[in-house]
Amino acid sequence: MAGSAEELVDLLDLERLEVDLYRGKQARTERQRVFGGQVAAQAAVAACRSVDPAFAMHSLHSYFLRPGDTTVPIVYDVERIRDGRSFVTRRVSARQHGRPIYYMTANFQVPEDGFEHQDGMPEVPGPEHGIPLADLVRRQGADAADDWVREWAALDVRHVGVTGMGIAEDPERPARARIWIRVAGELSDDPTVQAAAFTYASDLTLLGAALVPHGITIGSPKLQPASLDHTIWFHKPFRADEWWLYDQFSPFAGGARGLALARVFTQSGELVATVAQEGLIRRHDGRA
Repeated sequence: MAGSAEELVDLLDLERLEVDLYRGKQARTERQRVFGGQVAAQAAVAACRSVDPAFAMHSLHSYFLRPGDTTVPIVYDVERIRDGRSFVTRRVSARQHGRPIYYMTANFQVPEDGFEHQDGMPEVPGPEHGIPLADLVRRQGADAADDWVREWAALDVRHVGVTGMGIAEDPERPARARIWIRVAGELSDDPTVQAAAFTYASDLTLLGAALVPHGITIGSPKLQPASLDHTIWFHKPFRADEWWLYDQFSPFAGGARGLALARVFTQSGELVATVAQEGLIRRHDGRA
């Protein structure tokens, strides 16, 4: 994965092979499969490059079809579904070894004025009071901490709390997790880079919210986790390299799958994005 902001920017800089055809490089990693956030972020860049800058991406909907191979590049093929006066739609296929591993449909809109309302931001400690995720990982041992720094140091992640530990128990919402995140370095003002960097980070912790009531973490050897689909609605422009609160919750888990949703707030309290993901959370103990 990206061990620094510079590596993340390099990872998002796709090679153009032909009109609407791109190749994405792989990050240095010891993981056996490509991180889903990387594929989604690179696909978002490919989609954005086929659209007039007057249009802003307001949503993406995607499916992870096969595990990605970390040893070969990924090819992104953009299909121009629709070019309207107000909205533009693109479909992106990510392929390796001649087979699709990921599909994304992205929609873009010319900015307009309209009715406005939003949820209020929850009362939480600021990021300076959060526990760096690297410190939590370090409790698992030096090797785990070294692995975190090597793979994920491009992101500054601060743990705020989960249900029962930092977040009050709520019988109507038993699975909640809150963290502050930002890219650990300054990115360019390019909206494509900002949106793609956020897309990359949005896949890091979301599925873990579905495990909060069950006493197991996403990295447990007793668990087989995998992202199945991923959706983002971009409500307002914001910077991925400035702190944003990831207010995550899981309304349902069952059938070896978990559904997780998240509201994304800036430090000033603006609701700037909403994210949804369903993922595999299969036990390795024979009960699922």
